[in-house]
Amino acid sequence: MEGLLRCSANYVPLTPTSFLERAASVYGDKTSIIYGDTRYTWRQTHERCLKLASALTRLKISRGDIVAAMAPNVPALYELHFAVPMAGATLSALNVSLDEHALTIILNRLQPKIIFVDSEFAHLVSKVINDKNNTHPQENHHDHKPLLVTIHAVSPDRQTQCDVEVREYEQTLATGESDFQAVIPADECDPISVNFTSGSTGMPKAVAYSHRAAYLNSLGLILRYEMGKLPVFLWTVDMFRCNGWCFVWAMAALGGINVCIRNVSAKIIFESIQLHKVTHFCGKPTILNMIAESPPADQKPLPSAVDVIIAGPFPTTCILKRVQELGFNIIHGYGMTEALGPALIGPWRSSQHHHHDRDDADANDDHNLKCREGLHNITLEAADVKDPTTMRSVPSDGETIGELMLQGNTLMAGYLGDLEATQEAFSGGWFRTGDVGVRHTDGCIEMKDRARDVIVFGKEVISTLDIEAVLLSHPKVEEAAVVAQNDVVAGQIPCAYVKLKEGRCSNAEEIVEFCTERLQKAAMVPKSVCFGDLPMNSTGKVQKSVLRERANAMGKLCP
Repeated sequence: MEGLLRCSANYVPLTPTSFLERAASVYGDKTSIIYGDTRYTWRQTHERCLKLASALTRLKISRGDIVAAMAPNVPALYELHFAVPMAGATLSALNVSLDEHALTIILNRLQPKIIFVDSEFAHLVSKVINDKNNTHPQENHHDHKPLLVTIHAVSPDRQTQCDVEVREYEQTLATGESDFQAVIPADECDPISVNFTSGSTGMPKAVAYSHRAAYLNSLGLILRYEMGKLPVFLWTVDMFRCNGWCFVWAMAALGGINVCIRNVSAKIIFESIQLHKVTHFCGKPTILNMIAESPPADQKPLPSAVDVIIAGPFPTTCILKRVQELGFNIIHGYGMTEALGPALIGPWRSSQHHHHDRDDADANDDHNLKCREGLHNITLEAADVKDPTTMRSVPSDGETIGELMLQGNTLMAGYLGDLEATQEAFSGGWFRTGDVGVRHTDGCIEMKDRARDVIVFGKEVISTLDIEAVLLSHPKVEEAAVVAQNDVVAGQIPCAYVKLKEGRCSNAEEIVEFCTERLQKAAMVPKSVCFGDLPMNSTGKVQKSVLRERANAMGKLCP
């Protein structure tokens, strides 16, 4: 149409770093960060981030460079989420649970120019950098070693165990200028961060987020979780997980308070809520177990209701109800690294509140009911269950299995350095999650399992998650995982691996009987049960590929 013009007056590339500049102006004197006795205002946080960005440019950091960080939820890691992109570079926050092998692979992939590392992990990082045997020849390895900048978040005078020359975080920040002009991305689709998948189904993938997606998803969080004015966010979710599910940037947009904690426990959660009037926190489902099973002395009364957002398979209904009784509002999210965290969310309500709304609801099927509860995301254009071959939507009958696919503005830009994998993930114009599910008559989606984890019993597709939910409801079971075991007659049958709670004893017959009484179909009952620790990868995910190999190398019933 004639007479229209896109120019600097009406178009500025979207970037969540702009939230910080606004926060400094609108909420300048309000508290931005609390970490023990340390407190900053939004004006101070803005100034510190500008100085750090300035210091990074003096260290020759610019567009296209990657800066890595390995630290728990401390103020420095929060600041790096703004300072690194304000210098024009891309941040990669690394999982602090990585072992030497996994860290080697990731650093070889990233080739960061600078690594910010908490003093607790400095020795590990320096060891990986100095070990020539850790260099993979297939990677594009540079001759120079990255500069290490240590973060002393425990004690300023703590001795850093490191074998290479390093700089210190506060000293590095002090070399920058507070009047630095933050770099605005030339293209809002440029990468702002790189996050790694857990690697539970294979090698970890380097997932790149764009400035645009991060900006929109941050605003989407505010709407999805109804965060309101000046929230107080307790950092129980790791900032290295999808950039803290983008709450690092959302909190700046709202001018709220970030309560940073180095370790997570029920005692710390309750104390933080009382002391700082926390309104929101989020993380893995184990947080709910931690709260429900904490000593009564730690369960301090809540000043007001607190929203807790959980992503992943829910714990048992009794755990959920106990947490709800303590005053927490539970919100369930489904997502993944490629979707910048939880993409679909819905509130959890006890089954008696809405069994009358659904004719197909089973009074014992509380877990699935919660997974079906209203899934909404204003920044995600579409979520559908499709036949992965024909790309047609499956019938809304609650039975036909399909792959969950997403489409919208808050998905990854792609897999760093792997165009083929990116094209495969986006083939057909949708993001293929690799998760399977069904669509119900009311339009809601029920997740079943990872596509590669489902059990194909004859012509029937069985969800391992449904079986695991029952196993975890056993009073003696601490952890459980179910995998497919090859069978001559049925094709595949369920094989269960169980870790018992400390001091508890059980046997395969007891577990099988427990499942038989609670699972809807005989085909779902595990035909093999093994006891012991579950194999975990460096990020704490169960390695089901290992369990499948074990299952197919043994007989039907383990002692």
